[in-house]
Amino acid sequence: MLRTLRHGLSADVDALYRLEGRCFEGDRFSRRQLSHLLTRANAVTLVAVAEEAGLVGYGTVLFRRNSRTARLYSFCVDPQARGSGLGRELLGRLEQSARERDCERLSLEVRADNRIAMGLYRRMGFIAHRWLDDYYADGCAAWRMDKQLDAMETASAPS
Repeated sequence: MLRTLRHGLSADVDALYRLEGRCFEGDRFSRRQLSHLLTRANAVTLVAVAEEAGLVGYGTVLFRRNSRTARLYSFCVDPQARGSGLGRELLGRLEQSARERDCERLSLEVRADNRIAMGLYRRMGFIAHRWLDDYYADGCAAWRMDKQLDAMETASAPS
């Protein structure tokens, strides 16, 4: 599958909204929230666009002033594109964006029942360190995971 990774644009809101609908049963962002992430948040959003399928993945990393920890706020890959290495590539580029902002750590929360995502995060070097009871709207728990970002790791810049 030929794909391009690039920075998200305000014109991507509808496609991101549809992607979230394909990836998440609940706790989805509204169009307004997605628009905010793309245009006003202190964040980087990268999208993966496949030649024939359109937008097939995205991730958003949030940054806080005076903090060396970035937060992977949202991350999803279309079920049709899973297993293609896209998640690993996208996450690697998001980590690089955090390094470029001088962040030393990347944290995230993941549904305790999302074994596929947890497997990807573990393979990418994240460590689960805190259990969060009743974290999601449906009562599902979450794991807080994080990763120390090595300044020496590199990834090519998004196109």
